[in-house]
Amino acid sequence: MSETPIENLTRAEAATELPDLIRQIEAANTAYHTLDAPDISDAEYDALKRRLAAIEARFPDLKSSDSPTEKVGAGLAEGFGKIRHEQRMMSLGNAFDPEEVSDFDQSIRKFLKLSDDAPLAYTAEPKIDGLSMSLRYEGGVLIYAATRGDGEEGENVTENARTITDIPQRLEGAPEILEVRGEVYMSHADFAALNAAQEAAGDKRFANPRNAAAGSLRQLDPRVTAARPLRFFAYSWGVLSEPLAATQFDAVARLRALGFQTNDLMARCDGPEDLLRHYRQIEAQRATLGYDIDGVVYKVDDLALQARLGFRSTTPRWAIAHKFPAELAWTRLEKIEIQVGRTGALSPVARLTPVTVGGVVVSNATLHNEDYIAGRDSRGAEIRGGKDIREGDWVQVYRAGDVIPKVADVDLGRRPDGAQPFEFPHICPECGSEAIREEGDSVRRCTGGLICPAQAVEKLKHFVSRAAFDIEGLGAKQIEQFYKDGWVREPADIFTLEARFGPGNLQQLKNREGWGEKSAENLFAAIRERRRIPLARLIFSLGIRHVGEAGAALLANHYLNWPAFEAAVTAAQIGEGPEWEDLLSIDGVGTTFATSLISAFHQPAERASIDRLVAYLDVQEAEPRATDSPVAGLTLVFTGTLEKMTRAEAKARAEALGAKVAGSVSAKTDLLIAGSGAGSKAKKAADLGIKVIDEDDWIALLEGV
Repeated sequence: MSETPIENLTRAEAATELPDLIRQIEAANTAYHTLDAPDISDAEYDALKRRLAAIEARFPDLKSSDSPTEKVGAGLAEGFGKIRHEQRMMSLGNAFDPEEVSDFDQSIRKFLKLSDDAPLAYTAEPKIDGLSMSLRYEGGVLIYAATRGDGEEGENVTENARTITDIPQRLEGAPEILEVRGEVYMSHADFAALNAAQEAAGDKRFANPRNAAAGSLRQLDPRVTAARPLRFFAYSWGVLSEPLAATQFDAVARLRALGFQTNDLMARCDGPEDLLRHYRQIEAQRATLGYDIDGVVYKVDDLALQARLGFRSTTPRWAIAHKFPAELAWTRLEKIEIQVGRTGALSPVARLTPVTVGGVVVSNATLHNEDYIAGRDSRGAEIRGGKDIREGDWVQVYRAGDVIPKVADVDLGRRPDGAQPFEFPHICPECGSEAIREEGDSVRRCTGGLICPAQAVEKLKHFVSRAAFDIEGLGAKQIEQFYKDGWVREPADIFTLEARFGPGNLQQLKNREGWGEKSAENLFAAIRERRRIPLARLIFSLGIRHVGEAGAALLANHYLNWPAFEAAVTAAQIGEGPEWEDLLSIDGVGTTFATSLISAFHQPAERASIDRLVAYLDVQEAEPRATDSPVAGLTLVFTGTLEKMTRAEAKARAEALGAKVAGSVSAKTDLLIAGSGAGSKAKKAADLGIKVIDEDDWIALLEGV
């Protein structure tokens, strides 16, 4: 991660750094949430995500729709059923210093139009370092338990959750429907006893209590979970048939009265200074609590204000996590290796002498790009944050968010004699094609495209990933083997596997090592089931650069069905024409995103591969937005200064009522809401004959809903 202050970054430097930050964060998310095997610390992860968010805020046009700042959690582990959360489980924004806590308070007051001296209460409680889980009760009876997963869909761990003594099976006096949310964790004492038992039995020791808790909850055999000493703290809720209380503090007290364990260190605080005072008290007790925490969570106490504040795409506006600092360690960098990703990016990875950082053994670390390793850019100029890293060096590594490790520094005084600068390859190590860097890009990419096996395999892995086609029984291991044997070379081949290697063929899947008649039959059935696919998942599965989950959802919600989407991107010309303008009118779609999307559909080989795939599919239309409001289905644009609510709140209200909010006026705009000082957008709307209303009319419209 560059050490250049955000305010000093040029746009070109920001564009160079963003892809590296995103790569590190995404790998960290997978290791932490899906694999339960984090390899960097909380503080390191938080630092990466914090810098990413700051760069995106300063250069919003560089933000891609699949940015990690738009995502929650990661994919689901294999082997469990799935439960879709009726109300999404969100993540939290982070603060790292007192100034950011004050900024959080000011952002709340600004959104709500509260003066600096207006009373505003918060709650503060320890942030438990465990695994998030949601419990649904109906009529006081536990119906199911699910992990957070990707926020929208989690793993069904009901039978395992029933073995945790902190989780009541029945409730007296609870609302008819109650979703209790909290954290599964393991105490330090129980963790030590479990590792001692593991060692005595000759089994692998757990790296830390969080890994032990996550691994124990995700056991396919509930009897194993029952033998593990898991605990549960309740701190929030999801769907309710009736309110628990009027405030956060009292609602948690209600959960405690219903029989749930809640944290005794939760307190009600008046303003930032009081929050920071409680933060310091909790931090001072951290080592003696008996369980792991990685910060303190602040929430607006008044639940009516929480409802007004609402949510961003992945985080609530009314809550934030004030994180504790990072941990560091020194170790030897044994070797630098190059990995090739699905977009052809050559990514350097440090192979380290294993070292424990924050209770986790670290043996790999990201090295960002060739400039970071060399300490100089492509023109030979020194770059701030570059380290001149060489094989054999002693390097300082740190972990943030208990996810992916990063090299923080190099001890040049311990550099071995004869250590040579690392020569970054200009030839792809996987296919031998030339690897080039485009102007302004910090990443060197293989030009082999579809002939590069690494890119082809990574694209196929992406295609079957949890957020894409998610085909049961077809994971990364199976994809690698099928590709190696020539059975699957592109996504369409997956849907012909049964015809080519099912019953009646000379070669049959059931006869392969590791397969049998039942497992082959199950895979073919899973593939058939996935022929029917939601539009957003299909778009995301194509692996188009810059088009992630959030971006795919934006496209699906805008075009609604595959024929309309396909026709639009086929007709679109980069930088001009009505289809281009329509694409850019989607709030959250920028020129980089749009250019990448159109380029993919205009590449003959890639387009042919997409067409072959879609021929096997039944693509579901996107669900229309709410239809029971006067603005449902309309495209709205806000301009000028709103006096009675902020632009952010107005946009959130409009989208909640089923409207689309665009950033610019076009022929497809249905309604313009003009605040004071409205300028060119109001004039363009008048020229196009678009209806224009003022803020008072907008407020009246909302009050009529």
